[in-house]
Amino acid sequence: MSVFATLGAALGRLADVLAPVFGASATAAAIVVCTLAVRAALHPLSRAAVRGEKSRAALAPRMTEIRRRHAKDPERMQRELADLYRNAGASPLAGCLPMLLQLPVFFLMYHLFTSARSGLLGERLLGAPLGGRWADALADGGPFGPHGLVYVALFVLVAAVATWNFRRTRRATAAARADATGEQVPGMAAMTKLAPLLSFGTLVTVAVVPLAAGLYVVTTTAWTVCERALLTRDREPAAEAARPAVGGTKSRTATAE
Repeated sequence: MSVFATLGAALGRLADVLAPVFGASATAAAIVVCTLAVRAALHPLSRAAVRGEKSRAALAPRMTEIRRRHAKDPERMQRELADLYRNAGASPLAGCLPMLLQLPVFFLMYHLFTSARSGLLGERLLGAPLGGRWADALADGGPFGPHGLVYVALFVLVAAVATWNFRRTRRATAAARADATGEQVPGMAAMTKLAPLLSFGTLVTVAVVPLAAGLYVVTTTAWTVCERALLTRDREPAAEAARPAVGGTKSRTATAE
């Protein structure tokens, strides 16, 4: 028995438990519950990733100064940076490794919800087959048909989450630019402008993957956005405080001129 068949059977048993509440849509509910359970289990890794990001952000001004001071001596620059990380008890990879450890789990779950061997794609959500796609729903009743409305609900949810994340990311990016000192990595400015828009890419994903995978993508995306907002909530007041301060500085400068 393949790993997808085994995991599919486990999800089937969970669906049997949920059936008295969700009826024919119990398998869809099981996908959501399973996704939330996996993300909750991975939460310590997400916390470690954010701690790593915070540690690197705290060291950023000193790193910039080291790079500026030893720009003509790369070997000494590397030694100074290594000493900085060692004295701070941090790592250049802090924050990256926890995220990398999560990727195999995400890929496994995505393939579980797109593999026919899992036995899940023949089930339904409010009549819409979990193995079907938006194009199938459009051909069977149009965008506001019985099956199309399921996708409309998913699109509305994704758009709401993406819009909220876009606004948060844009505020954080603006605050980071206001606080930034020294040189920036080439291309980073364009990337910071593009990053807030990536959340809306989930709309395209949900439109083209099977409905089972779409449920997984929507659930894990919503979890990621809410989790990150919770873990970085201490940065929000700083971002809000930074903007008036920067504006006040500009105003005072203009007045002095």
